[in-house]
Amino acid sequence: MPDDIVRTAYAAIHQLYIDSFGSPTHLDPEDTAFVLRHLTPGPTLDLGCGPGHFTKTLVDAGIPTTGIDLVPEFIAHAQSAYPDIPFEVGSITSLPVPTGTITGILAWFSLIHFTPTELPAVLAELHRALTPGGRLIAGFFDTPDTVEPFPHKVTTAYRWPIDAFAETLATAGFTELSRLQRSAADPTRPYAALATIAH
Repeated sequence: MPDDIVRTAYAAIHQLYIDSFGSPTHLDPEDTAFVLRHLTPGPTLDLGCGPGHFTKTLVDAGIPTTGIDLVPEFIAHAQSAYPDIPFEVGSITSLPVPTGTITGILAWFSLIHFTPTELPAVLAELHRALTPGGRLIAGFFDTPDTVEPFPHKVTTAYRWPIDAFAETLATAGFTELSRLQRSAADPTRPYAALATIAH
């Protein structure tokens, strides 16, 4: 999905999103533990960082992290709330970093709006940024059946069977290290996460 569509959709509800999800206390402890277990303390990007709550959690855990998001309103909030942490407006599709300089990437539900045909090019860009052996952790909506679009509350998103998502990552040069599958408060929105290493 084009960046401008996603940016406009999230900008329209940015304050509601910040109020609902914008604090580290909104993170599920099991999700946080999964992420921290697989990231290493080197230069890290939190892509689609939103209000910066997960970025703050990573930095507090000793992982030097920069938050990047399409939505200027999210970045303005993050810079105000966490002035000692670097945040910038940017796109996942064109990362502002040299090749092979990042040791970790968190893409926590920030890949969900890409179509299945768009995702491989995005993953190639993430792989470009990572050092060999760098880690990518991706959170996404899970489904037992087939990749499918669904009416996400902000704009169209995609559910992936975890094995299909893992295969797409493998094709892009990522080897699975671990996986997490969770039910959600909304029974129609189970979700999953994959921790991978770039090769």
